[in-house]
Amino acid sequence: MAVNTSAEAPLPVGEVSRLIGGWIDRLGAVWVEGQITQLSRRPGAGVVFLTLRDASHDISVGVTCYRQVFDAVADVVGEGARVVVHAKPEWYAPRGQLSLRAVEIRPVGVGELLVRLERLKKALAGEGLFAPERKKRLPFLPQLIGLVCGRASAAERDVLENARHRWPAVRFEVRNVAVQGVHAVTQVVQAVKELDAMDEVDVIVVARGGGSVEDLLPFSDEQLVRTVAACRTPVVSAIGHEPDNPLLDHVADLRASTPTDAAKKVVPDVGEELERVRMLRGRARRCVEGFVDREERGLAHALARPAIQDPHRMVDEREDHVAALLERSRRTLGHLLDRADSELSHTHARVVALSPAATLQRGYAVLQRADGHVVRGPGEATAGETLRARVAKGELTVRVEERGAQE
Repeated sequence: MAVNTSAEAPLPVGEVSRLIGGWIDRLGAVWVEGQITQLSRRPGAGVVFLTLRDASHDISVGVTCYRQVFDAVADVVGEGARVVVHAKPEWYAPRGQLSLRAVEIRPVGVGELLVRLERLKKALAGEGLFAPERKKRLPFLPQLIGLVCGRASAAERDVLENARHRWPAVRFEVRNVAVQGVHAVTQVVQAVKELDAMDEVDVIVVARGGGSVEDLLPFSDEQLVRTVAACRTPVVSAIGHEPDNPLLDHVADLRASTPTDAAKKVVPDVGEELERVRMLRGRARRCVEGFVDREERGLAHALARPAIQDPHRMVDEREDHVAALLERSRRTLGHLLDRADSELSHTHARVVALSPAATLQRGYAVLQRADGHVVRGPGEATAGETLRARVAKGELTVRVEERGAQE
């Protein structure tokens, strides 16, 4: 139930602490899972103090239990172990501190951890986080590589030395983090986010040199898996644990069996690339030389053709034929003209023979009256009428004296 307070009527600290304690008392006993980060077993003390931490969310809570409760699992439980605790929440009013009073502690076995990881793996795979089509392709030659690894670890040394041996000019942006324990998940997630936010980083390598299933649990944490899935930069997992692959191997864009293998897959070998360039140059040279040789043979074959060697030969061969055709056309045209001239002469002769002028040349004359009508008989002229007589070389004027006898 909410408490009514105001600036004029505040509650004392003790009353607030008492109310909080009352609310917590009503919570009842709970089962809590976590990782033991601090363990205090003072000689002769009847109470054991330990701290449970949630590695994924960086939250801790203190736990107290009687010695006989802890002694039941003391042989298999220590700092760093994952446990399930049945405890009653308690509120220590004088200090305002929450703690858990454990009545039973159970260690989380490897088998149970693997079952939980398999369950989480199926759930994440169902969301498509492990799908091959969402994996990004690594760049051929990264200019800057982000490396997440333990401080002064063999994994860091293997990646740096092998990568620089393969390509001396490669650069690294290293983030040293805890790779096991309660702080591993938080630090690895933060390092991956920092490197992914850097535009100059081309690929991120998360490396560790192997370990037990418990040691590798941070690399199967759901928070880390989702962080890697959300990265825009390609991520390479190089955990180096073959029997059991952490979930990071499934969500990463590329899995390397070891840190050394990661260096080989991320950075090309300068010697191999130079040899490949040499081979490609030789192949290109052979292709160009083959092309030139084929073109030269084709050109030589074309130049060997008679039409190319003596381009006027065809014209010379056709010249006589053209001359013969020209002479034939001239003869044909001459014959046609001669025939037409002969026909024209005969026609002209007939026209001349039949023309009135030819008749006049033979001494005949044509008489015409003043109106131009031709006089064809004596009856058409009257006595005293003046007629015009046309002869071959001109005209004469005649007068009719008398009319002649009619036939």
